[in-house]
Amino acid sequence: MSSPSKHRSKKQSKFKRLMHKRLPISKWLPEYNSSKAVADLIAGITVGLTVIPQALAYATLAGLEPQYGLYSSFVGCFIYIIFGSCKDITLGPTALLALMTHQQILGRNTDYAILLCFLSGVVQLAMGILHLGVLIDFISVPVTVGFTSATSVIIAVSQLKGLLGLQFESGGFLDTLKKVITNIPKARVEDSTLGISCIVILLLMRKIKAINLSPSRKGLKKTLWLLSTSRNAVIVVLCSVAAFILKQYQLTPFKLTGKVKEGLPSFKLPPFSTEYGGKNVTFIEMCSDLGSSIVLVPIIAVLGNVAIAKAFASGDSIDATQELITISFANIFGSFVGAMPITGSFSRSAVNHASGVATQFGSIYTGALVLLALSLLTPYFYYIPKAALAAVIICAVIFMIEYEVVKPMWRSRRADLVPAFATFALCLAIGVELGILAGVAVNVLLLLYPSARPQLDSEVITNGSGFSYLMVTVGNSLYFPGVEYIRQYVERVAKKQGGCSMPVVIDCRYVLGADFTAAKGMCSLSNSLSSRGQPLILLSPRASVASVFRNAGSSVVVVLTNSELDTTLQNITGQVPLLVINGQEKRQTPPPNYESLRVDDDVTEIVITDEKNTTPLLNRNGNKPRSNEVNNT
Repeated sequence: MSSPSKHRSKKQSKFKRLMHKRLPISKWLPEYNSSKAVADLIAGITVGLTVIPQALAYATLAGLEPQYGLYSSFVGCFIYIIFGSCKDITLGPTALLALMTHQQILGRNTDYAILLCFLSGVVQLAMGILHLGVLIDFISVPVTVGFTSATSVIIAVSQLKGLLGLQFESGGFLDTLKKVITNIPKARVEDSTLGISCIVILLLMRKIKAINLSPSRKGLKKTLWLLSTSRNAVIVVLCSVAAFILKQYQLTPFKLTGKVKEGLPSFKLPPFSTEYGGKNVTFIEMCSDLGSSIVLVPIIAVLGNVAIAKAFASGDSIDATQELITISFANIFGSFVGAMPITGSFSRSAVNHASGVATQFGSIYTGALVLLALSLLTPYFYYIPKAALAAVIICAVIFMIEYEVVKPMWRSRRADLVPAFATFALCLAIGVELGILAGVAVNVLLLLYPSARPQLDSEVITNGSGFSYLMVTVGNSLYFPGVEYIRQYVERVAKKQGGCSMPVVIDCRYVLGADFTAAKGMCSLSNSLSSRGQPLILLSPRASVASVFRNAGSSVVVVLTNSELDTTLQNITGQVPLLVINGQEKRQTPPPNYESLRVDDDVTEIVITDEKNTTPLLNRNGNKPRSNEVNNT
């Protein structure tokens, strides 16, 4: 019997593990020191310089005013310090979620984006509590590749409008592309020149950190790295300064962002009703308008966040449930300050990692920098050229097009290209939400196809005992999609190869599973074959498969070994196999008198007698776990 002190110690240890799991800050904060604080400060400020221009750009992409991007960029930082399980992840707006948000608020007001943020958090929290993170597993890598590549193309094309200084209203990807092409003659030279120049400079600045320098020039190398990392902020600041100077001379060659609301957002409940188009819209009507995005947006957000966590985990296990709960809190509380849906950003997380972040505390400096920008810098956001923001977005998303995976997919399994290209094409044609649903459906169909059309082989076998039978090998599981296909195949080859009386044996060694429909289908096949004198036997099924047939009440004969198969064939056909009598193999066909053959749970008995003499010529006993009886032949 354990002592009270040991019992108390176990409870304390269990509580401590739970605290470390659900409140990761309780694990790393006691070990925090000055060196980690310095590393977090540098990383946090570096990420902050990246997130501010991106937030402004992504708000524009989502169809919102620029300040909403900043509203979406600080709450997640503070939440992740407490609940986040991966030090490298930074939460905030992303191009992908901005695009999905834009498609939902198109023609509507900002309240829809804020409500979508709140509902995304609620759905994510429910998934975390109910451990429904398994739903993410249904979105395979090929589907994800097709989806992210398509959204990258859609985002890049959508930004051509701002890059070239065009003015038009458009719907989906195809409509936008068509209008960009038709409106190219109307492109503004100043905006086009600035936008294209920004893209070229951003791409060059992205490469300067890879310049090989001698070890003695470590300071220059760090400077180039910092310049490359903060390239978005550098471009936005330089373009804004240029626009400001030109404005002083009454020159406005570029389309500017315009007035941005000053100050911090107010903390209030998210909008559960709204007014637009001259009518009041209730919460139910808003949810109906948002449709499937209420589920898809949070799932995509979690998918991206878990993928980032795995990429930077450095071999550590990732608690997907904890990440779900963390993102849910970030979205729920973010909606109280007017945020749009957020998740982990791969580009900013990579910057965080490369900056040498030590703990999740680095996010507090990023969040503080965003709040500082909202408090002091919003008047200057007026001068940011739209072409510069478009260039920032385009340079961020073009590297999300995962064309490099096509070659390894082709080499490893070409069928995986089908859902990848299907998702890519459908996202471009019918929108990202329906596109990813269709891609998942295509992928599921590919998974089900082997069950619907399993590999089947057949051959006539004569074993060592002299019994001939038709062996049909099933190369996949016995599930309902393939039952009718297997049945038709077996009946066809049974007639063609097996004659009218040859037993049919289905080799189940490679069958990993079965269901009730399969059990009933095999029973029906057995009855059909038996009606023309062909018995059906299942050979060597797994215990789980045999259990399905047994519990479904199937009358199909099941044998586990080849020796049992020989005995059962002898039982059914009434033939006597090759026997070893007096050290010599002899075939008794026909036997003097086949008196009886009984195989029950305890004993197997074969009795062969002479027609005139009832004294047994051969009596053989043995234990066999099978039950059946054949009358005199």
